[in-house]
Amino acid sequence: MSARRILIVQGHPDASAPHLCHTLAQAYADGARLAGHALRTVQVAALDFPLLRSQREWEQGALPATLQAAQDDIAWAEHLVFFFPLWLGDMPALLKGLLEQVARPGFAFKAAAGQGDTPFSRKGLKGRSARLVVTMGMPAFVYRWFFLAHSVRSLERNVLGFVGIRPVRATLVGGVEQLGEAGVRQWQRKLQGLGAQAR
Repeated sequence: MSARRILIVQGHPDASAPHLCHTLAQAYADGARLAGHALRTVQVAALDFPLLRSQREWEQGALPATLQAAQDDIAWAEHLVFFFPLWLGDMPALLKGLLEQVARPGFAFKAAAGQGDTPFSRKGLKGRSARLVVTMGMPAFVYRWFFLAHSVRSLERNVLGFVGIRPVRATLVGGVEQLGEAGVRQWQRKLQGLGAQAR
């Protein structure tokens, strides 16, 4: 397999201590590096940026300078891997805020010839794939079958798919409080393997 450009987006908003998301992201990164893939990382918790508050600001406002490097990394990447914990049934607000800021017209959407300034004329991030690695307290099968993996499907379809990123695959890590050391090691091996395959 040829080497790919991979961007890891660490979406855990708590930078005060390592969490399972950080452990799994490190395992993925180790596998990717050993396989010869190029790797960059965005640590959402380390970024300082305002939340968007209006459609006009999203369409016409300037991208905060603190997010320019993150947007450049997304443009560079061929494969994006998002790590985040499930909070209140969804991704943490800080990660959602980042996506809203960087996915602007002119970057995530580009006007096609003859279509004027319509921001949704052409998907600007085609040619990229993604994986979502989501940790949660409930068993993954409960989230997948009872809650229908609602937030993951929404991110896949309404955000990433909307800007042209596909395919989007998901790895759901459930029952995190009951994993124990053996369970964490098992997930580390799995993520290392996915990193080696750039999947």
